[in-house]
Amino acid sequence: MSFKIAIIGAGSVGFTKKLFTDILCVPEFRDVEFALTDLSEHNLEMIKAILDRIVESNGLPTKVTATTNRRQALEGARYIISCVRVGGLEAYADDIRIPLKYGIDQCVGDTICAGGILYGQRNIPVILDFCKDIREVAEPGAKFLNYANPMAMNTWAAIEYGKVDTVGLCHGVQHGAEQIAEVLGAKSLSELDYICSGINHQTWFIDLRLNGRKIGKDELIAAFEAHPVYSQQEKLRIDVLKRFGVYSTESNGHLSEYLPWYRKRPEEIIRWIDMSDWIHGETGGYLRYSTETRNWFETEFPQFLESAAKPIDPAKRSNEHASHILEALETNRVYRGHFNVKNNGVITNLPTDAIIESPGFVDRFGINMVSGVTLPEACAATCIASINVQRMSVHAAISGDIDLLKLAVLHDPLVGAVSTPEEVWQMVDEMVVAQARWLPQYADAVPAAKERLSKSKVQTRDWAGAARRNVRSIEELRAEKAALKQAV
Repeated sequence: MSFKIAIIGAGSVGFTKKLFTDILCVPEFRDVEFALTDLSEHNLEMIKAILDRIVESNGLPTKVTATTNRRQALEGARYIISCVRVGGLEAYADDIRIPLKYGIDQCVGDTICAGGILYGQRNIPVILDFCKDIREVAEPGAKFLNYANPMAMNTWAAIEYGKVDTVGLCHGVQHGAEQIAEVLGAKSLSELDYICSGINHQTWFIDLRLNGRKIGKDELIAAFEAHPVYSQQEKLRIDVLKRFGVYSTESNGHLSEYLPWYRKRPEEIIRWIDMSDWIHGETGGYLRYSTETRNWFETEFPQFLESAAKPIDPAKRSNEHASHILEALETNRVYRGHFNVKNNGVITNLPTDAIIESPGFVDRFGINMVSGVTLPEACAATCIASINVQRMSVHAAISGDIDLLKLAVLHDPLVGAVSTPEEVWQMVDEMVVAQARWLPQYADAVPAAKERLSKSKVQTRDWAGAARRNVRSIEELRAEKAALKQAV
């Protein structure tokens, strides 16, 4: 069978290669056309060279094109996959740096909290541009698969305002299931059956069965506390498991910033995080990791090309949802996964307009969600707090209403636990001014925000965060990479 897949943000070399090889593990997809598009022509050249080598080495008829012209890439596409980061690391640094001045200590800052909300403000106008192109030039009924964060906000905007058939995809559920299988002593992940439901990055394992036997709260707590690594790295997650009765899909550091209890005082943050790796709670951990590895594929390009010459091995197909969804839709081989879609009553105790993440089955009739799921009350309450923030954030991004944006940030659980209204109002002004080039919808609000900042009397803090490794500047890293490249 032959159809076209467009990948927006294809310059994310490692992830694009993974998606590409996953899809080509499906025998029927040998004749598929891949259209790659990105703002970086250099990155496009690298990823195309890698994918061309895979095609050539495996003797496939697969066609690969690459262009910086997004609309051209989307023309006639049946599936569009997005993995973009609007504003790159420059804007992301502001998402972490500016809130820290107001005492808001984030580990990742890409979903909600101050950083995630501003990330959504940058992404949503671009997402709507994607949707416009999809409606106008893609294959009629094309499906948009969004991998980009903030997942819920992007997907909400694409469905509600972009009017495109959209599903949001994340791998947090799979990673959490792998942990649970390990602590319970499963020989393989296939022994674990689970139902996970909630919203993206706040999804909960509400039903667990190992070889058909139901796993209760006490057994799961004991298993995690007995594990030599997770007992230290996932202290906060285990505490939430004890109090809520269910395990969260999200990492220790990520979960900590969606709740108002664990990151609001410096002395408390240290108690709950682990510094063995950024993902367990380090202040600005993902920013540091992303900055230090931003161009890793430059030096590893020869290894990528070498590995691309090897035969595609279906046994190494990843658990990323995209290839499995496409296989189910095109071949009618049923796939069960967890998908981000509009609720519409799927989860009984969450708002109908929310973007939820919950189990579904895919076949030639589409994505069919399992309806009638009811979350434990504490899980629902936590999700609803974030949904309210997401809804206001999406509406602010669409309207360019800076006052509504400030209210969204004010209602964020962690922000509200740390900052006063006066601090939030000034912080949002500062973030909008700093990121104005990526926020066209706020162009009319920027002059007044600058004026308010010039007269502001709110004191900020010279604070690097409660727990942070040495962070080198982007300029230092660029110089280091350039020296390494010259030496090579």
